[in-house]
Amino acid sequence: MQDISAIGAQIRSRLPQLTPLERKVADAIMADKSFNHTTPLREVAHSNGVSEAMVVKVTKKLDFTGFRDFRDHVARYKQLEVANLHSEVKSDDSSAEVLDKVFRTSIQAIEETSSILDVNEFNRAAKILFKAKFIGVYGVGGSSSVARDFCHKLLKIGIKSTVYDDSHMMLMSAAVLSDDDAIVAISHSGNTRTVVDPASLAKKNGAKIIALTNYDQSPLVNVSDVVLQSTSQGSHLLGENAASRIAQLNIIDALFVAIAREDIEAAERNYNKTQQAVSHLREL
Repeated sequence: MQDISAIGAQIRSRLPQLTPLERKVADAIMADKSFNHTTPLREVAHSNGVSEAMVVKVTKKLDFTGFRDFRDHVARYKQLEVANLHSEVKSDDSSAEVLDKVFRTSIQAIEETSSILDVNEFNRAAKILFKAKFIGVYGVGGSSSVARDFCHKLLKIGIKSTVYDDSHMMLMSAAVLSDDDAIVAISHSGNTRTVVDPASLAKKNGAKIIALTNYDQSPLVNVSDVVLQSTSQGSHLLGENAASRIAQLNIIDALFVAIAREDIEAAERNYNKTQQAVSHLREL
């Protein structure tokens, strides 16, 4: 772990691997503003009502060599501006406070997603989608809006794709795919069965699977050829998905540009055609 600005995102991506008690300990440490380079292990254990061995176990499951390694990285991360952008939204916050907290949380999601996004994976995704004969985009709930936005952008440059936000339609589409096709599977958790099952079936039929998710170890990631990871830190009221959606929209904006760049002349020609087709609808 070399990029300190990515520490928060990397820790959050591994939280699903922890037990409820282990996650409670990890969350408490990350929320503790007094935690620093000198915080002793025994103090962390005592304040969380667990053994020192439990704390060490948590740090190792978060992919650190031990407590000292974890403490050093987290203490340095907490000194960064990006680490302090998020604040919990409370029911009695004023509208000004809500606006400030929501915007700052979204800014953090974008900045930390940028720090962890793998450029090589991003380039692979762009090339796969540019060459694909058919592109299907899977997403349910909040992820379906991200899926629709991506398809809308692709159509602007003449690349036809289809959004599927129904489990039956996803499975039916996956059943008739081949190795000429590609699927973009969007799931915040990577555990959504209505997305994972069709992606698995599409994979069996030879299609390339590109996952857009917050967690780098999940059933969706396990069946994917390319993983584009986002990250976000939500609150009890806001949830993670809201800020995550902002980060994912930025990823697909960049992906759209990268795909267009593969044949910029065709992209510009088709863009002009599609904009001309709807131009009269913008006139009053």
